[in-house]
Amino acid sequence: MSNTNQKDRLSGTTPAETSAESANKDEQTTSSESNKTQHEEKQDGSNSTSSASALETEKDGPLYKFFTNGLKDIYFAEKEIKEALKKMQEAATTEELKEAFEDHELQTMKHISRLEKVFRLMGEDPEAKKCEAILGILREGETVTEETEEGSMTRDAALIIAAQKVEHYEIASYGGLAALAETLGLSDASNLLHRTLEEEERTDHTLTDIAESFINFAAKEDDNEVQESGSRHKGSRQTAGY
Repeated sequence: MSNTNQKDRLSGTTPAETSAESANKDEQTTSSESNKTQHEEKQDGSNSTSSASALETEKDGPLYKFFTNGLKDIYFAEKEIKEALKKMQEAATTEELKEAFEDHELQTMKHISRLEKVFRLMGEDPEAKKCEAILGILREGETVTEETEEGSMTRDAALIIAAQKVEHYEIASYGGLAALAETLGLSDASNLLHRTLEEEERTDHTLTDIAESFINFAAKEDDNEVQESGSRHKGSRQTAGY
């Protein structure tokens, strides 16, 4: 007699009953595994729905709206800056500064296109929102041309300061927007904004180099010449008995 039959006799079960019990266990195991798989599939589907839902909720959230408004501000600002740079080129005295403003204008056109790409990545239409901050900075820059002598190095020194105020506004804007994009999970948008930030910082350094290399010193010479001319004029008037 086989060991299996012996065990069946001892346990009081027939081979047929043992076989049926085994089949029942297999069926229960299969059913359990099937239920587990279905549960996992449901969970995965639930996670996907939840992620999509989170994205929609994020778009309706105050931080996302603030970020979008910031993009609209800088989009408006870049367009205004592009026009202002043309005027700065015309007003500048030295070729070095004229070229720097021309390069900045071309760079600004690239930044406008890049911002449009950021809008598209977000599923938004590019839109400009009037930005009083940049309009104020640009208006202040316009007074430089009015208050300085044409062809003077003093005008160039003043134009550089006006242009750097614009740069610092852009640097602050792009730095903040890039960080917000990262926080919102918009990594592609963040990378594009970081690239623009780095280019704005380089332009700012270029303007500083131009100012420190010779323009500020030349402007000081302009100042000395004006003072000497004033002294000579005053002396001649005294000699003439005025």
